Amino acid sequence: MQIIEALKKNRFVASTLLFLSIMGPGIITANVDNDAGGIATYSLAGAHFGYTLFWSLIPVTFALIVVQEMCARMAVATGKGLADLIRENFGVKATFYLMLALFVVNLTNVMAEFSGVAASLEIFGINKYISVPAAGIFVWFLVVRGSYKLVERVFLGACLFYIAYLISGVMAKPDWSEVARQVVVPQISFRLEYVVMLVGIVGTTIAPWMQFYLQSSIVEKGVAPADYKMVRLDVVAGCIIAPVVAFFIMVACAATIHHAGVRIEDAKDAALALKPFAGIYATWLFALGLFVASIFAAAILPLSTAYSICEGMGWDAGIDRRFEEAPQFFGLYTAMLVLGAGAVLWPNFPLLDAMYFSQVGNGILLPVILIFMLKLINDKRIMGEFTNSRSFNIISWVTVWVVIVLTLMMVGFSLFGRT
Repeated sequence: MQIIEALKKNRFVASTLLFLSIMGPGIITANVDNDAGGIATYSLAGAHFGYTLFWSLIPVTFALIVVQEMCARMAVATGKGLADLIRENFGVKATFYLMLALFVVNLTNVMAEFSGVAASLEIFGINKYISVPAAGIFVWFLVVRGSYKLVERVFLGACLFYIAYLISGVMAKPDWSEVARQVVVPQISFRLEYVVMLVGIVGTTIAPWMQFYLQSSIVEKGVAPADYKMVRLDVVAGCIIAPVVAFFIMVACAATIHHAGVRIEDAKDAALALKPFAGIYATWLFALGLFVASIFAAAILPLSTAYSICEGMGWDAGIDRRFEEAPQFFGLYTAMLVLGAGAVLWPNFPLLDAMYFSQVGNGILLPVILIFMLKLINDKRIMGEFTNSRSFNIISWVTVWVVIVLTLMMVGFSLFGRT
């Protein structure tokens, strides 16, 4: 009996150690999506609509798990990144235009991340001409001079800082019974501004760059098909943790800013608006979370873009390579950092227009990428035994088409709002 218990315990220890060795890509990818733009969206949702949009995080979490799980499965089954598979199966021409669109859209997102760095540290009295270059230099040295293991450990450590939002949400002292009720009993409205915000939550939670980065990072980590269950656990964990953070951002703003009837325009406004209601420490925690999220995403988004373009064009890529071994990879990474940070420092740069363009660009690009993914994952020649089952295919297609409809609605609302 003792021997059996010892074996069970050792099996548990072995499984835990295996998971810890594989853990990273799923948790990092999902959490990075809570970037400056995501935090702004969730802040506005809570501040302007109170608790009424909390229910949306449940279906959004489900959709995120479905989409990210398919990427993880393709990585494990093929040992190739998404851009690599698209090039091999749909041709260089289609891949080139897709990568060009991805570069432009991601570049505007990088600008938004450095804007988040500037805005968050201005709350602590640090000028953007100091914070933005320092942040850019830090992430450049981290990725270009570091190894994959080091970079992954730093990124996993950065995920811990999202606890700041959980603490801010608790410090806001919400009515938890009302919060629970709104989560399970939706109050759906068909007012234009409500629908726009609902679509915005979906659009900011599932972004095009995520699919490329997740698959590439799993491939670079060298995960074997036999370890797929652990990869799936990592992905599901990340897809649950990220909406939980979003939930507490919305709670903090709903319980204070919405309750007081204050209007805000972005995440910096949300941090400052918390002070009269939850105290200066809540403001500092919110600002700290915004800073870490922004610098985190400012490192990942250029990395995702460099991976995608290099795979799509057939160039060498990888953090563990030396600069001279993968000049295009590190050159693209450096160029995106310089352009993204430089735009924020440029006087009178139309940052709001750039952020608007990135939102519309993400909305247009995501449906295309999701269709490519579904075509690839159902090809037995590529995936072998890892293709979708019939039931999962139904779930996947329904989920993807709902996401496509909502993201196209987001684009339409954005264009409508601009006219």
